[in-house]
Amino acid sequence: MWSSRLFWKLYVSYAGLILAATALFAALISGRQRTQVEDHLRERLLDDAVLVRSHVVQFFGAEKHDELQRLVGRLSSETRIRVTIIDEGGRVLADSEQDPRQMENHRSRPEIEIAAREGVGAWTHVSRTLGIPVKYLALRVDRNDVSVGYVRVALPIREVELRMAAVQRLVWGIGLAMCLAALIITYAVVAGLARPIQSLTAAAQAIAGGEYSHRVRVARRDELGTLGDTFNRMADQLTRHVAQIREDRELLATVLGGMVEGVIAVDAQQRVVFANETARSMLGLTAENPAERPLWELVRHPALHETLEQAFAADQICRREFDLAGSSRQSLVMLCRRLPGNPPSGAVLVLQDVTELRRLENLRREFVANVSHELKTPLASIKAYVETLLGGAIDDPENNVAFLRRIAEQADRLHRLIIDLLRLARVESGQEAFEIKLISLADVATTRAAEHEAVASAKQIKLQTLAGDEPIHVLADEEGLRTILDNLLDNAIKYTPDGGRVTVRWRTEGPMAVIEVEDTGIGIAPYDQPRIFERFYRVDKARSRELGGTGLGLSIVKHLVQAFGGAVSVLSVPGRGSTFTVRLPLAS
Repeated sequence: MWSSRLFWKLYVSYAGLILAATALFAALISGRQRTQVEDHLRERLLDDAVLVRSHVVQFFGAEKHDELQRLVGRLSSETRIRVTIIDEGGRVLADSEQDPRQMENHRSRPEIEIAAREGVGAWTHVSRTLGIPVKYLALRVDRNDVSVGYVRVALPIREVELRMAAVQRLVWGIGLAMCLAALIITYAVVAGLARPIQSLTAAAQAIAGGEYSHRVRVARRDELGTLGDTFNRMADQLTRHVAQIREDRELLATVLGGMVEGVIAVDAQQRVVFANETARSMLGLTAENPAERPLWELVRHPALHETLEQAFAADQICRREFDLAGSSRQSLVMLCRRLPGNPPSGAVLVLQDVTELRRLENLRREFVANVSHELKTPLASIKAYVETLLGGAIDDPENNVAFLRRIAEQADRLHRLIIDLLRLARVESGQEAFEIKLISLADVATTRAAEHEAVASAKQIKLQTLAGDEPIHVLADEEGLRTILDNLLDNAIKYTPDGGRVTVRWRTEGPMAVIEVEDTGIGIAPYDQPRIFERFYRVDKARSRELGGTGLGLSIVKHLVQAFGGAVSVLSVPGRGSTFTVRLPLAS
């Protein structure tokens, strides 16, 4: 309460008014009391003067000074006032206090001069004879309408002054008591007004600071009580609204944060208001809190800022695709539109990462081109041989059989290509029906190696198998596993020069079974190694076609291994050979 500025303003104002009113009241009462006392004193002196005049009027001009002196002494003792008889010239004829013969002329005294003019004159001054404050009243004595002298009565006012001082002290004491009581009552009233206002102020400051549970208690049945109840209801509604806004914001942040698209909101000055995690990742925003920072400061890409400027200038969705250079090239599509308002309050940017989509489009184009090329080559050969035979070579016994064999070879190549394409399509789409079961790795590996023994022997290639120390079983499809080993062994034998070596070995490594097919062939350059599992990708296209490859074998291997829950990799040194490693889950 003591720190409340409102309390002190009200209390000091009211206290000042009370003090001023008390002082004015006491001053008015004291002045009125003095006036009444003086009027009463004047009336008394006038009555006494009239009484004295009625007794002494016959002594003027009679020269009976002793008798007059005795009469004045008696009247003074009866009225208890000082009586002085003065003739028209100002000479003192008699006085109740002093010897008139020793007294100076009184014609110049103020009360005598006033009485000479007006008939009655009153004045207060220090008596030259007595040396004390005295109230004088002079009454003119007329005889036959001619002034013959004056009767002056006097009364010391020291006692009157003491009584008036006592009355004034009483008045001021009562005034001070009333003032103190009024100040106490004012304090209680002002405190009663300021306390709930101070509580309301503290509650409003607490709510403004985020303490929405703060409430005010005003135990009054007046407007302040109504204001307190209204404030509490307002605080309840504000708490609900803030909770709803916070819930909506968290929901919106969760939704935007879970989007695969990047979302950025900027204000009219292009300062970032919101950016979800996807947008930060796409644009490489390293700042922990990009909010309130200009977008151009965070992302320096001309295409993005040009599109944002276009969106602010036109009330429509602006679309732009651009590439971001970095450790890996990214292709982004940005959709931008300004927010409603005139002028607009900001804009929203939506970023879509189309890098994978563009890569797949490129793969599709390459696939179509490769398939077209792979189909065109054997078909062109078949058509050429057929046209040659139809042109007369069919009657040539030395060449017609050779041409037909060529046609058969190209037809077989087309058949293998179509079979591989169909298998690859089924594996990729998940339509291939696998019979997953427990398979002995040693049985399948030795069987497939034996199947390729004849081809290896024809090239004088040493084909060997190296088994682990204990039996190894995997969960896979047996036909699929044979296809994997057949493709790897077929490639190893094809690309290994005569007199080389191909080794198949298997072992365990943690929860996985590891199959390695190692050759001493031509090897694969580091540039080509990441792409050899793509469709139709060949390191040496001319040599691959010459050897009858379709370019789909390693792609089939990769998809089959992934379908069985494993992985395939290659380690190769050009001129020294390659090692293909297949990892499959062990059977528990």
